[in-house]
Amino acid sequence: KMGNAESNAYQNHLSRFLPEEQSDIDGLFDTLSGSSGSSGAKNAKAAKKTVTLAALQARQSAHTREPLPEPMTARLYNGMKSIDLPGKSAGLSEQIAKEQFVIFMSNLLKGNADEKISIIMRMIAKTGGPLKGKQIQEFTEDLITSVVHVLSYRKELKGWSLENTRDSSSGVKALASELLSELKLPDGTKPVGSQLLETSFDQSVIEDWVYRVPQISVFLSVVIRQGLHVLHSLPDQTNDILNLVPHCKGIKGRGVVSLFDIPAIIYINSHLPAEMQHKWQLLFSSRLHGESFSQLCAHIVNKGPCIVIIRDLDGFLFGGFASHSWEVKPQFQGDNRCFLFSVFPTLAVYTYTGYNDHYMYLNHGQQTMPNGLGMGGQHGYFGLWIDSDYGKGHSKAKPRCTTYNSPQLSAKEDFTLDAMEVWAVGDAPESAGRKGKKSILDVDPQAQALLEMAGKSRQSEGLREPVEEDEGDD
Repeated sequence: KMGNAESNAYQNHLSRFLPEEQSDIDGLFDTLSGSSGSSGAKNAKAAKKTVTLAALQARQSAHTREPLPEPMTARLYNGMKSIDLPGKSAGLSEQIAKEQFVIFMSNLLKGNADEKISIIMRMIAKTGGPLKGKQIQEFTEDLITSVVHVLSYRKELKGWSLENTRDSSSGVKALASELLSELKLPDGTKPVGSQLLETSFDQSVIEDWVYRVPQISVFLSVVIRQGLHVLHSLPDQTNDILNLVPHCKGIKGRGVVSLFDIPAIIYINSHLPAEMQHKWQLLFSSRLHGESFSQLCAHIVNKGPCIVIIRDLDGFLFGGFASHSWEVKPQFQGDNRCFLFSVFPTLAVYTYTGYNDHYMYLNHGQQTMPNGLGMGGQHGYFGLWIDSDYGKGHSKAKPRCTTYNSPQLSAKEDFTLDAMEVWAVGDAPESAGRKGKKSILDVDPQAQALLEMAGKSRQSEGLREPVEEDEGDD
């Protein structure tokens, strides 16, 4: 009877996978159980094939560099071990039976929050039971570290790399704290700081958290698919993984290290409208194009929705998403999909409040209105402002920016700009096509006239950006 119950549950879980997925999982289990030492093999007639922690680790270290960091391999093992099988006392055996292996895969890759939660609890701590915030933090940091590591290892970063982005270690901590900030106690309070680390959370609270923070499930899926190299090539029903990291264009071979780190790219990208999550293209970098407001305008006007990121002299990183092409005009533009964000020292996204429609503003060469680039708030008090006198800016948000409810993003209210990048997201608008490529010299007759007076009309052509030919940038 036990055998029947066991095989029924097992069959139900197996049936969630397509036939080609099943053979992929079978193949992985066979590989892992085949390498699990000879002592078991002698009496293999009696014993079914099983997988040990040593076999999982051996699969990892069979390569020169492990696809997954060791702590995550141990967590996956603890998750597999935690699956109760009828007629078998759970957790006592050090070996993973095939049923446990398949149910683990099925729950984490195909299950709902309820099915995932007991496994995740055991991945966080072997003992299960109420968990301290600190344990959840360590698990979340391990998970994010593993995602960055395995995507880099499998060359799945789509043109980004650990070399052309900011070091990810502070980004891992920042993203983990942002995800942990969603942990809510049953009374609705959210403990913060050191209080969070010492608070105990029970299973229902953690289940609610996994349900509300989709990144946890997406990251686990990436770690299993890419780390264990299973179901990774088969089309998935969800687009979550597909657009986890956008294709990166325009940075290759230019010797630039982006102000973004991989965890921040993943997080900010997840807040963009779905149709813009597949591609980021570098439009402007102060290190490539110089520190000039007219250069900035020349590179970003009429180029479609963009992300602006700034580093101030104190090392704070922050910016905004503009949902429409930037246009030089004395009115506010954009819509309620715009947002402001912080990348360092904290990672967070601030979305519109409905209080006003001061989403984005870009003006240049006007006598009467402020000249510069701004997002949120109002003239003189922007949530984010870069003055046309390039290099100066402010983030005045006492106590919060009216448009986005963001705090002061820079270290000081009035900041000095250290570096800046602008990335176009999604596909370029028709108007930004080859024939519509205008430079600021075409757009701004005043600039053209000034250059001609200075006898520089022909060299000004040199300011035009070379046509990008990096379609094969990934």
